Formats: sequence, structure tokens, C-alpha cells
Amino acid sequence: MTIASESSPMKFAAALFAALMICAANPALGQGMGRWGADPLDSGSLASDPRYPSARQTAQPSKKIEVSAWRTADAQTLLGKGRIVVSRMEGDTEGVADGKLPVYEAAVIDELAQRGYDTATALDPGQIAEIGVSHRVAVPEEAPRKKVSGAMSTTVSNRGSGFGLALAVDLTKPARAIVATRLDLRIRDKATGRVLWEGRADGEAREEEGGIDNSAMAARLAAALLKRFPDGEVVQPLAAVIR
Repeated sequence: MTIASESSPMKFAAALFAALMICAANPALGQGMGRWGADPLDSGSLASDPRYPSARQTAQPSKKIEVSAWRTADAQTLLGKGRIVVSRMEGDTEGVADGKLPVYEAAVIDELAQRGYDTATALDPGQIAEIGVSHRVAVPEEAPRKKVSGAMSTTVSNRGSGFGLALAVDLTKPARAIVATRLDLRIRDKATGRVLWEGRADGEAREEEGGIDNSAMAARLAAALLKRFPDGEVVQPLAAVIR
């Protein structure tokens, strides 16, 4: 609400002269006023400027699962058949430490079974599927917002002077962190230890919407990673590793 009081033209002239003198005495202040009565650092005056995104814009997790896969040139006829057993990838201490690995193992086993492997029997497998899981915070949790904020403005014109005050109330909760999860999968020939196929899948979710919900994220990543199995970028056979 603006309350205006009438004043004489002489008073207006005096007020205008005083304002000009202040800007002349402080050039930085004069340059800082993008237009009369508007501070360029004020979020309201920059709302229409695409160079300055609104402070209320909240980052959103990507809905896309990024997948990369590689297959050795001579492994096409070996993949998707016979018995296979799932184990943790060497060096994956994070997945074991917080107990998330069994959930991802189950998701990978389900997908491998749908693609021709015998996952029901762990005895004498022909291949080994090694998996690894890792988490990282892609976007931190938002800082608490001010529940009440305000702005004050004054106006001077040839009809008088005025004063305005606006209050804004924001009761929304800060957005939780966005967590990125990565699933690595490597399939080896058990007899020789040679890598036949390798891939990884990366996905994001907000913390309370699957970011650390192992079952939800495990199913998403495993399905995306093995959707086109055994396809992958063809590479030359890697050296055998006896395990």
C-alpha cells in the first residue's frame, strides 16, 4: 500500500536536487541504479533478464539413465547363455559397507535371467558377473529459506512523495539433495578370467524419491544397463586374468 502526501513544487525541487547531489558525490551509487528507483541487484528488477536465473528456480534430477557398454570382438556367441553367478567387483567397498550390494545383485540377476542366462544354479558357472555400486551428491540440499521477506520503496514526483512496503511469506521446505548413483557390471569367462562384456549406468534422483532408496534405483539402473545386452561398443579382447 502506498501512502502519498501532497507537497509544494518547491519541496519537490529541493528533494530532486538533493538526490542528484548524492549521485554526483558517489559515482558508484549513480552507476549502480540501473533505472530510477530500481536496484539492479534486486531480484525483482532482474526477473525478466535471462542472464540472472530466479533464486526460486530449483535444480531437478535428470530423468535419463546414462549407459555405456563394451563387448569384446569374439564374445558375441558366448554371452546370454549358460550358468552365471553374481559377485561383488574387486575394490567395491562402498557397496558392501552399507549393505546396498545384495539389492543390486538381485536386480542384475533378474535382468540376466531375462536375457538367457541360467541364474537359478550357482554350481559350476561358466561366467561371473561382477558388480559395483557408488553414490555421490550431485546437487546439495537447499539452504533454509527465509519464511518472511520484504521490500521497501520510496517515490518522488511532481505530485508529491510516497512510501511502499511489501511482504512475502514462503512456507515451502528446502529441496532435498540430488543423489547420483552408478552401477558397474563386468562379465568374465570363469575359466580364463577374460572380460567378455562391461558396462555402467548412471542415474539421478532426489534423496527422498529414490536417491538412496536402493530397491528403486537398483531396478532402474539394472534395466537400463542390460536393455540392449549383449550389444556394446566392440573392442579387442582383453588379456585374461586368472582368478
